[in-house]
Amino acid sequence: MKSPAKILIMGLPGAGKTTLAKKLVLKLNAVWLNADKIREQHQDWDFSPEGRVRQSLRMKKLSDEIIIKGKHVIADFICPTPQTRSDFNADYLIWVDTIKEGRFDDTNKLFVPPKNFFLRVLTKNSEYWMNEIIEKLKKEKK
Repeated sequence: MKSPAKILIMGLPGAGKTTLAKKLVLKLNAVWLNADKIREQHQDWDFSPEGRVRQSLRMKKLSDEIIIKGKHVIADFICPTPQTRSDFNADYLIWVDTIKEGRFDDTNKLFVPPKNFFLRVLTKNSEYWMNEIIEKLKKEKK
């Protein structure tokens, strides 16, 4: 794995992004950026397409500041469109694809599945997938 690395855990609301991120952060000794906490800190609950772009750029800026300090960063957020994913510019994109629809219709309509990803999580078993991610990242180093 590149050191330091910016890891994006993305997918629909309720897919299990945060559960997986919590475990992975501990294993990688990474800094965790959770989208809901960041939105709360910035009092920005705008989920329009423009608000989502603003959030992805905010998450990128915060992540890049952490990377400069030499730490891995794990960001978990929906990141629903090719533009938001491109704007965030992750080193590793992990797509949590465990549900077909989230609880918000506007997000379901906006969500475009990623074409390129490092790993696609297909079941809600965070312990299993955390280990899969760690093993795959180790192989990246070689």
